[in-house]
Amino acid sequence: MAEHLQRHELPAGHLDAAKMPGHWLLARLGKRVLRPGGRELTRRMLDGLDVGNSDDVVEFAPGLGETARWTLSRNPASYTAVDRDAAAAELVRRTFTGANRRCVIASAEATGLEDASASVVYGEAMLSMQTPARKTAIVREAFRVLRPGGRYAIHELCLGPGNVPEETRDAVRRDLSGTVHVGVRPLTVTEWRELLESEGFTVEDPMTAPMHLLEPARMIQDEGVGGAARIAWNMVRDREARGRVLEMRRSFRRHADHLCAISLIARRPSSDSAE
Repeated sequence: MAEHLQRHELPAGHLDAAKMPGHWLLARLGKRVLRPGGRELTRRMLDGLDVGNSDDVVEFAPGLGETARWTLSRNPASYTAVDRDAAAAELVRRTFTGANRRCVIASAEATGLEDASASVVYGEAMLSMQTPARKTAIVREAFRVLRPGGRYAIHELCLGPGNVPEETRDAVRRDLSGTVHVGVRPLTVTEWRELLESEGFTVEDPMTAPMHLLEPARMIQDEGVGGAARIAWNMVRDREARGRVLEMRRSFRRHADHLCAISLIARRPSSDSAE
């Protein structure tokens, strides 16, 4: 579990709190749920994917392995995590029980997996951090890896409502990237849908949630009272980390009118419908 992780076990764990990417800093403090829409939106995504014991599942960039645990509780036929960071891969391997579970060290846009080898592919909180070209490459790779009729899901940051002026987009990107220490490039609902459709997917109606990752009520909902209290205690003891977390929360609040979380479920068309 994330609360037992030592600093050296985390990706970028050698960095001090002022320089660590925000999500790994939160993990160091004991936060397990690092997705923008929280535990609830992830569960809605998994319900939409309807993973069962006949599914071959691929997860891109599994992070701490929290969603992997929920997926594995559904007992899929196989599960493959894809992560380019060896330290992150080791974290997710700890979640594995049973046969046909593995972690591949590779990038999400070039997994090395066989064509049409999965019935379900999903990724969370990773496309938002990519350039437009890499976003497209990752979605294209998901399409390639999926069998006809397979399901693909994303859970990401989203800009809105509706179209967002370019100056507002730039302000959100600059502010979030500066505080999280990772490039942040969210899209609008329409743009996320168009990204998936441009690579051949059929997309269902979006599911959204407020971007309340660091709000007290969401922290308790995601981590439980004990988990939220542990994170708060760790922040009290680490002044530098506390400053970073509060800075991130201020940034999220500044842009609350234009920032939310989104999940989309998409399908690779079946052979018959693709003809």
